Amino acid sequence: MGVSGGGKTTLAQRLAGRLGWPFAEGDAFHPASNIELMRTGHPLGDAERWPWLQAVARWIGEQEAAGSNAVVTCSALRRTYRDLLRDGHPSVLFVQLNAPAGVLADRLANRRHHYMPPTLLTSQLATLEPLQPDEPGFVVDATGPPDAVADLVLARLAALRPTAVPPSATPPVAPC
Repeated sequence: MGVSGGGKTTLAQRLAGRLGWPFAEGDAFHPASNIELMRTGHPLGDAERWPWLQAVARWIGEQEAAGSNAVVTCSALRRTYRDLLRDGHPSVLFVQLNAPAGVLADRLANRRHHYMPPTLLTSQLATLEPLQPDEPGFVVDATGPPDAVADLVLARLAALRPTAVPPSATPPVAPC
């Protein structure tokens, strides 16, 4: 979870690959109307976000019903959005990716083939409600190389849910 440019997709693909878990890109659950709004520089409001979040939550429920661990990206900027995603889904654990605004802006300016314009970063940062201590999950610094961030997340996951993470997926030495 986190704002655009935080590295959600890059990290999720690495985690899913290392863990052998199904992966879903949260952006794929947006209806065309949401994508068009964002493409034209308009931030989504709650009216646009709720159906999208419900679709992501349904996918999570399908994975749980199948007995599968999985990885899904989702900005989940507000606590109420995260509450919806985990309602009835006890397996949900959030990994919030943090990076300074300048790093995020730089990543967005250099990103190609994505509908989300860099101009929406400010509204996302203003909307973001950081993960709270009573929410399931943790926050990581997403400024390092993607493989190092993945190592850190896997080590944290293994510490929190040792039976969910195969030993072959965790780095031999926890990163500093």
